[in-house]
Amino acid sequence: MSNSIGTQFVVTSFGESHGRCVGVVIDGCPAGLPIGLDEIQAEVDRRKPQSSAGGTGRREEDRVEALSGIFNGRSTGAPICLLAWNKDADSSAYSEIISRPRPGHADYTAFLKYGKYNDFRGGGRFSGRITAGFVMAGAIAGKLLAQRGIAIIAHTVQIGDVKSDPHPSHITRRYIDKTPVRCADPAAAKKMMAAIQAVQKDADSIGGTVEALALNVPGGLGEPVFDTLEGELSKAFFAIPAARGVEFGAGFGAAAMRGSQHNDLFSVKNKKIVTLTNHAGGISGGLSNGMPIIARVAFKPTASIGKSQQTVNLKTGKKVDLAVKGRHDSCIVPRAVPVVEAMMSLVLCDFALRAGYIGRIIS
Repeated sequence: MSNSIGTQFVVTSFGESHGRCVGVVIDGCPAGLPIGLDEIQAEVDRRKPQSSAGGTGRREEDRVEALSGIFNGRSTGAPICLLAWNKDADSSAYSEIISRPRPGHADYTAFLKYGKYNDFRGGGRFSGRITAGFVMAGAIAGKLLAQRGIAIIAHTVQIGDVKSDPHPSHITRRYIDKTPVRCADPAAAKKMMAAIQAVQKDADSIGGTVEALALNVPGGLGEPVFDTLEGELSKAFFAIPAARGVEFGAGFGAAAMRGSQHNDLFSVKNKKIVTLTNHAGGISGGLSNGMPIIARVAFKPTASIGKSQQTVNLKTGKKVDLAVKGRHDSCIVPRAVPVVEAMMSLVLCDFALRAGYIGRIIS
Protein backbone atom coordinates (compact mmCIF):
# COMPACT_ATOMS: atom_id res chain seq x y z
CA MET A 1 0.00 0.00 0.00
CA SER A 2 0.96 3.65 -0.38
CA ASN A 3 -0.05 5.34 2.84
CA SER A 4 1.62 8.75 2.54
CA ILE A 5 0.68 11.93 0.69
CA GLY A 6 2.56 15.19 0.20
CA THR A 7 6.10 16.32 -0.63
CA GLN A 8 6.92 18.96 2.01
CA PHE A 9 3.92 18.46 4.29
CA VAL A 10 3.95 14.65 4.36
CA VAL A 11 1.05 12.81 5.98
CA THR A 12 1.23 9.08 6.67
CA SER A 13 -2.00 7.33 7.63
CA PHE A 14 -2.12 4.24 9.86
CA GLY A 15 -4.64 1.98 11.55
CA GLU A 16 -7.65 -0.13 10.59
CA SER A 17 -11.37 0.09 11.22
CA HIS A 18 -11.37 -2.57 13.95
CA GLY A 19 -7.70 -2.39 14.93
CA ARG A 20 -6.44 -0.71 18.10
CA CYS A 21 -6.45 2.83 16.73
CA VAL A 22 -6.41 5.10 13.70
CA GLY A 23 -4.17 8.10 13.20
CA VAL A 24 -1.52 9.97 11.25
CA VAL A 25 2.11 11.00 11.35
CA ILE A 26 2.75 14.47 9.95
CA ASP A 27 6.30 15.20 8.82
CA GLY A 28 7.24 18.69 7.67
CA CYS A 29 5.02 20.88 9.83
CA PRO A 30 6.87 24.16 10.44
CA ALA A 31 8.02 24.81 13.99
CA GLY A 32 6.23 27.28 16.21
CA LEU A 33 2.65 26.76 15.04
CA PRO A 34 0.24 27.14 17.97
CA ILE A 35 -1.67 23.85 18.24
CA GLY A 36 -4.39 23.12 20.75
CA LEU A 37 -5.76 19.60 20.86
CA ASP A 38 -9.19 21.11 21.45
CA GLU A 39 -9.01 22.68 17.96
CA ILE A 40 -8.17 19.34 16.37
CA GLN A 41 -10.85 17.65 18.46
CA ALA A 42 -13.47 20.10 17.23
CA GLU A 43 -12.76 19.10 13.62
CA VAL A 44 -12.79 15.38 14.40
CA ASP A 45 -16.09 15.78 16.26
CA ARG A 46 -17.67 17.21 13.09
CA ARG A 47 -16.94 13.88 11.40
CA LYS A 48 -18.87 11.85 14.00
CA PRO A 49 -22.07 10.17 12.79
CA GLN A 50 -25.53 11.57 13.46
CA SER A 51 -28.32 9.02 13.40
CA SER A 52 -30.73 11.65 12.04
CA ALA A 53 -28.52 12.03 8.96
CA GLY A 54 -28.13 8.32 8.23
CA GLY A 55 -25.04 7.85 10.38
CA THR A 56 -23.79 4.49 11.63
CA GLY A 57 -24.75 3.21 15.08
CA ARG A 58 -21.06 2.85 15.90
CA ARG A 59 -20.22 5.50 18.48
CA GLU A 60 -16.52 6.11 18.89
CA GLU A 61 -15.33 8.70 21.37
CA ASP A 62 -12.52 9.67 18.99
CA ARG A 63 -10.58 11.45 21.72
CA VAL A 64 -7.49 12.80 19.94
CA GLU A 65 -4.10 12.10 21.51
CA ALA A 66 -0.78 13.65 20.49
CA LEU A 67 2.22 11.36 20.96
CA SER A 68 4.94 13.61 19.56
CA GLY A 69 5.79 16.85 17.78
CA ILE A 70 3.90 19.26 20.05
CA PHE A 71 5.53 20.86 23.09
CA ASN A 72 4.18 23.69 25.23
CA GLY A 73 1.29 24.15 22.82
CA ARG A 74 3.40 24.61 19.69
CA SER A 75 4.78 22.42 16.93
CA THR A 76 8.45 21.58 17.43
CA GLY A 77 9.36 20.84 13.81
CA ALA A 78 9.59 17.13 14.62
CA PRO A 79 7.07 14.58 13.25
CA ILE A 80 3.63 14.99 14.81
CA CYS A 81 1.82 11.77 15.68
CA LEU A 82 -1.92 11.98 16.35
CA LEU A 83 -4.31 9.12 17.02
CA ALA A 84 -7.69 8.06 18.36
CA TRP A 85 -8.35 4.66 19.93
CA ASN A 86 -11.03 2.33 18.57
CA LYS A 87 -13.30 1.54 21.50
CA ASP A 88 -16.66 0.61 19.95
CA ALA A 89 -15.70 -1.90 17.27
CA ASP A 90 -17.88 -5.00 16.91
CA SER A 91 -16.33 -7.57 14.57
CA SER A 92 -18.96 -10.30 15.07
CA ALA A 93 -20.85 -9.40 11.89
CA TYR A 94 -17.83 -9.84 9.62
CA SER A 95 -17.08 -13.55 9.97
CA GLU A 96 -19.14 -14.51 6.92
CA ILE A 97 -17.56 -11.97 4.54
CA ILE A 98 -14.21 -13.77 4.75
CA SER A 99 -15.42 -15.93 1.88
CA ARG A 100 -18.39 -13.85 0.73
CA PRO A 101 -17.20 -10.44 -0.57
CA ARG A 102 -19.69 -7.61 -0.24
CA PRO A 103 -20.89 -6.21 -3.59
CA GLY A 104 -19.58 -2.70 -4.12
CA HIS A 105 -16.94 -2.97 -1.37
CA ALA A 106 -13.19 -3.61 -1.54
CA ASP A 107 -13.44 -7.11 -0.03
CA TYR A 108 -12.80 -8.91 -3.30
CA THR A 109 -10.04 -6.65 -4.63
CA ALA A 110 -8.30 -6.75 -1.25
CA PHE A 111 -8.47 -10.53 -1.39
CA LEU A 112 -6.88 -10.50 -4.85
CA LYS A 113 -4.03 -8.28 -3.68
CA TYR A 114 -3.38 -9.57 -0.15
CA GLY A 115 -4.88 -13.04 -0.15
CA LYS A 116 -6.23 -14.00 3.26
CA TYR A 117 -3.89 -11.71 5.20
CA ASN A 118 -5.58 -8.30 5.07
CA ASP A 119 -7.68 -7.22 8.07
CA PHE A 120 -11.20 -7.54 6.70
CA ARG A 121 -13.02 -6.49 9.91
CA GLY A 122 -15.10 -3.43 9.22
CA GLY A 123 -13.33 -3.00 5.89
CA GLY A 124 -9.90 -2.72 7.54
CA ARG A 125 -7.73 -0.16 5.74
CA PHE A 126 -10.47 0.35 3.17
CA SER A 127 -12.95 1.70 5.72
CA GLY A 128 -14.06 5.29 6.05
CA ARG A 129 -12.92 4.93 9.66
CA ILE A 130 -9.37 5.86 8.66
CA THR A 131 -10.54 9.32 7.59
CA ALA A 132 -10.58 10.34 11.25
CA GLY A 133 -6.80 10.60 10.87
CA PHE A 134 -7.18 12.61 7.67
CA VAL A 135 -9.24 15.16 9.59
CA MET A 136 -6.61 15.39 12.35
CA ALA A 137 -3.92 16.21 9.81
CA GLY A 138 -6.23 18.56 7.95
CA ALA A 139 -6.85 20.54 11.13
CA ILE A 140 -3.15 21.32 11.41
CA ALA A 141 -2.82 22.08 7.69
CA GLY A 142 -5.81 24.40 7.97
CA LYS A 143 -4.14 26.30 10.83
CA LEU A 144 -1.02 26.79 8.72
CA LEU A 145 -3.09 28.08 5.80
CA ALA A 146 -5.02 30.40 8.09
CA GLN A 147 -1.71 32.05 9.00
CA ARG A 148 -1.72 33.36 5.42
CA GLY A 149 -5.44 34.15 5.33
CA ILE A 150 -6.48 31.09 3.32
CA ALA A 151 -9.87 29.65 4.34
CA ILE A 152 -11.42 26.35 3.25
CA ILE A 153 -15.05 25.38 3.62
CA ALA A 154 -17.13 22.50 2.27
CA HIS A 155 -20.85 21.77 2.21
CA THR A 156 -23.30 19.20 0.92
CA VAL A 157 -24.78 20.22 -2.45
CA GLN A 158 -26.57 17.01 -3.39
CA ILE A 159 -27.97 13.84 -1.82
CA GLY A 160 -29.66 11.45 -4.22
CA ASP A 161 -31.55 13.61 -6.71
CA VAL A 162 -32.01 16.49 -4.24
CA LYS A 163 -29.79 19.47 -5.08
CA SER A 164 -29.19 22.60 -3.03
CA ASP A 165 -29.22 26.21 -4.18
CA PRO A 166 -27.84 28.15 -1.21
CA HIS A 167 -27.47 31.89 -1.01
CA PRO A 168 -23.72 32.70 -1.20
CA SER A 169 -23.87 34.44 2.18
CA HIS A 170 -25.04 31.18 3.78
CA ILE A 171 -21.95 29.22 2.77
CA THR A 172 -20.29 29.63 6.16
CA ARG A 173 -19.22 27.05 8.72
CA ARG A 174 -21.77 28.32 11.25
CA TYR A 175 -24.66 28.16 8.79
CA ILE A 176 -23.67 24.83 7.22
CA ASP A 177 -23.40 23.05 10.57
CA LYS A 178 -26.94 24.06 11.51
CA THR A 179 -28.34 21.07 9.59
CA PRO A 180 -27.38 17.40 10.18
CA VAL A 181 -26.68 16.96 6.46
CA ARG A 182 -24.37 20.02 6.41
CA CYS A 183 -26.27 21.75 3.64
CA ALA A 184 -26.36 25.56 3.36
CA ASP A 185 -29.86 25.50 1.84
CA PRO A 186 -32.42 24.80 4.64
CA ALA A 187 -35.23 23.86 2.23
CA ALA A 188 -33.03 21.39 0.36
CA ALA A 189 -31.68 20.05 3.65
CA LYS A 190 -35.17 18.94 4.71
CA LYS A 191 -35.64 17.08 1.42
CA MET A 192 -32.21 15.49 1.80
CA MET A 193 -33.13 14.24 5.27
CA ALA A 194 -36.33 12.75 3.88
CA ALA A 195 -34.37 10.99 1.12
CA ILE A 196 -32.00 9.46 3.67
CA GLN A 197 -34.84 8.31 5.89
CA ALA A 198 -36.53 6.68 2.90
CA VAL A 199 -33.51 4.52 2.05
CA GLN A 200 -33.04 3.64 5.72
CA LYS A 201 -36.54 2.18 5.83
CA ASP A 202 -35.69 0.16 2.72
CA ALA A 203 -32.41 -1.21 4.19
CA ASP A 204 -30.59 0.66 1.44
CA SER A 205 -28.18 3.59 1.06
CA ILE A 206 -27.79 6.78 -0.95
CA GLY A 207 -24.95 8.90 -2.31
CA GLY A 208 -24.37 12.58 -2.99
CA THR A 209 -21.93 15.40 -3.67
CA VAL A 210 -19.79 17.70 -1.52
CA GLU A 211 -18.55 21.07 -2.77
CA ALA A 212 -15.35 22.57 -1.37
CA LEU A 213 -14.12 26.14 -1.70
CA ALA A 214 -10.70 27.59 -0.94
CA LEU A 215 -10.66 31.36 -0.51
CA ASN A 216 -7.76 33.85 -0.65
CA VAL A 217 -5.43 31.35 -2.33
CA PRO A 218 -2.50 33.16 -3.98
CA GLY A 219 -1.86 32.65 -7.67
CA GLY A 220 0.87 30.30 -8.84
CA LEU A 221 0.45 27.33 -6.49
CA GLY A 222 1.02 24.03 -8.29
CA GLU A 223 3.90 22.24 -10.00
CA PRO A 224 3.10 21.48 -13.66
CA VAL A 225 3.18 19.34 -15.59
CA PHE A 226 2.66 16.24 -13.47
CA ASP A 227 2.05 17.74 -10.03
CA THR A 228 -0.74 20.04 -11.16
CA LEU A 229 -2.90 21.58 -8.47
CA GLU A 230 -6.09 19.92 -9.66
CA GLY A 231 -4.26 16.63 -10.17
CA GLU A 232 -2.96 16.48 -6.61
CA LEU A 233 -6.30 17.64 -5.21
CA SER A 234 -8.03 14.89 -7.17
CA LYS A 235 -5.57 12.31 -5.84
CA ALA A 236 -6.32 13.43 -2.30
CA PHE A 237 -10.08 13.42 -2.82
CA PHE A 238 -10.02 9.95 -4.36
CA ALA A 239 -8.21 8.66 -1.27
CA ILE A 240 -11.49 9.20 0.60
CA PRO A 241 -13.37 5.89 0.57
CA ALA A 242 -16.51 6.02 -1.63
CA ALA A 243 -15.33 9.02 -3.71
CA ARG A 244 -16.24 8.33 -7.34
CA GLY A 245 -15.93 11.62 -9.18
CA VAL A 246 -14.17 15.00 -8.96
CA GLU A 247 -14.71 18.18 -10.94
CA PHE A 248 -13.49 21.78 -10.76
CA GLY A 249 -15.43 24.90 -11.68
CA ALA A 250 -17.77 24.17 -14.57
CA GLY A 251 -16.43 20.62 -14.52
CA PHE A 252 -18.12 18.19 -16.90
CA GLY A 253 -20.52 20.95 -17.84
CA ALA A 254 -17.65 22.53 -19.78
CA ALA A 255 -18.03 19.80 -22.41
CA ALA A 256 -21.33 21.36 -23.51
CA MET A 257 -20.03 24.95 -23.59
CA ARG A 258 -18.35 27.05 -26.27
CA GLY A 259 -15.02 28.69 -25.64
CA SER A 260 -16.70 32.08 -25.61
CA GLN A 261 -18.93 30.82 -22.80
CA HIS A 262 -16.33 28.97 -20.77
CA ASN A 263 -13.46 31.47 -20.94
CA ASP A 264 -13.14 33.56 -17.77
CA LEU A 265 -12.64 37.16 -18.91
CA PHE A 266 -10.04 39.23 -17.07
CA SER A 267 -10.78 42.48 -15.30
CA VAL A 268 -9.33 44.68 -12.55
CA LYS A 269 -10.90 45.09 -9.11
CA ASN A 270 -9.28 47.08 -6.32
CA LYS A 271 -6.05 47.13 -8.36
CA LYS A 272 -6.05 43.34 -8.54
CA ILE A 273 -6.50 41.21 -11.66
CA VAL A 274 -9.60 39.04 -11.35
CA THR A 275 -11.89 37.11 -13.69
CA LEU A 276 -15.52 38.02 -14.27
CA THR A 277 -16.58 34.37 -14.04
CA ASN A 278 -14.93 31.32 -12.50
CA HIS A 279 -15.62 28.42 -14.83
CA ALA A 280 -12.01 27.30 -14.33
CA GLY A 281 -12.67 26.81 -10.62
CA GLY A 282 -9.65 28.89 -9.62
CA ILE A 283 -7.12 26.72 -11.46
CA SER A 284 -5.61 27.39 -14.89
CA GLY A 285 -2.81 25.34 -16.44
CA GLY A 286 -2.45 23.35 -13.25
CA LEU A 287 -1.80 26.52 -11.21
CA SER A 288 -4.01 28.54 -8.88
CA ASN A 289 -5.06 31.79 -10.56
CA GLY A 290 -6.05 33.80 -7.50
CA MET A 291 -9.78 33.20 -7.79
CA PRO A 292 -11.63 30.94 -5.34
CA ILE A 293 -10.86 27.27 -5.91
CA ILE A 294 -14.11 25.36 -6.39
CA ALA A 295 -14.15 21.56 -6.38
CA ARG A 296 -16.95 19.02 -6.13
CA VAL A 297 -16.56 15.42 -5.01
CA ALA A 298 -19.22 12.82 -5.81
CA PHE A 299 -19.70 9.94 -3.36
CA LYS A 300 -21.34 6.64 -4.18
CA PRO A 301 -23.97 5.08 -1.91
CA THR A 302 -22.55 3.10 1.01
CA ALA A 303 -21.74 -0.41 -0.23
CA SER A 304 -22.77 -2.22 2.97
CA ILE A 305 -26.56 -2.47 2.93
CA GLY A 306 -29.14 -4.71 4.58
CA LYS A 307 -30.78 -5.75 1.31
CA SER A 308 -30.02 -9.28 0.18
CA GLN A 309 -27.67 -9.24 -2.83
CA GLN A 310 -25.90 -11.85 -4.90
CA THR A 311 -22.22 -12.57 -4.34
CA VAL A 312 -19.90 -15.57 -4.75
CA ASN A 313 -18.51 -17.92 -2.12
CA LEU A 314 -14.77 -17.74 -2.75
CA LYS A 315 -14.23 -21.21 -1.28
CA THR A 316 -16.87 -23.06 -3.31
CA GLY A 317 -17.10 -20.81 -6.36
CA LYS A 318 -20.89 -20.88 -6.12
CA LYS A 319 -23.33 -17.98 -6.15
CA VAL A 320 -24.84 -17.10 -2.76
CA ASP A 321 -26.97 -14.33 -1.31
CA LEU A 322 -25.64 -11.89 1.27
CA ALA A 323 -27.45 -9.37 3.46
CA VAL A 324 -24.80 -7.31 5.22
CA LYS A 325 -25.12 -7.13 8.98
CA GLY A 326 -23.46 -4.70 11.35
CA ARG A 327 -23.54 -0.91 11.73
CA HIS A 328 -23.18 1.21 8.62
CA ASP A 329 -23.99 4.68 7.34
CA SER A 330 -27.04 4.95 5.11
CA CYS A 331 -25.40 8.09 3.70
CA ILE A 332 -21.78 9.04 4.26
CA VAL A 333 -22.05 12.46 2.56
CA PRO A 334 -22.62 14.61 5.70
CA ARG A 335 -19.64 12.97 7.42
CA ALA A 336 -17.52 13.43 4.28
CA VAL A 337 -17.81 17.23 4.45
CA PRO A 338 -15.01 17.75 7.04
CA VAL A 339 -12.94 15.06 5.32
CA VAL A 340 -13.10 16.88 1.98
CA GLU A 341 -12.09 20.08 3.76
CA ALA A 342 -9.16 18.23 5.34
CA MET A 343 -7.86 16.78 2.07
CA MET A 344 -8.05 20.16 0.33
CA SER A 345 -6.15 21.68 3.25
CA LEU A 346 -3.40 19.04 3.07
CA VAL A 347 -2.75 19.61 -0.62
CA LEU A 348 -2.83 23.41 -0.49
CA CYS A 349 -0.58 23.41 2.58
CA ASP A 350 1.93 21.18 0.81
CA PHE A 351 2.00 23.39 -2.28
CA ALA A 352 2.27 26.54 -0.14
CA LEU A 353 5.33 25.09 1.58
CA ARG A 354 6.84 24.02 -1.74
CA ALA A 355 6.38 27.56 -3.05
CA GLY A 356 7.86 29.16 0.07
CA TYR A 357 4.54 30.86 0.75
CA ILE A 358 4.60 29.37 4.26
CA GLY A 359 7.93 29.55 6.09
CA ARG A 360 9.67 26.83 8.04
CA ILE A 361 9.25 28.68 11.34
CA ILE A 362 6.01 30.29 12.51
CA SER A 363 6.82 33.21 14.77
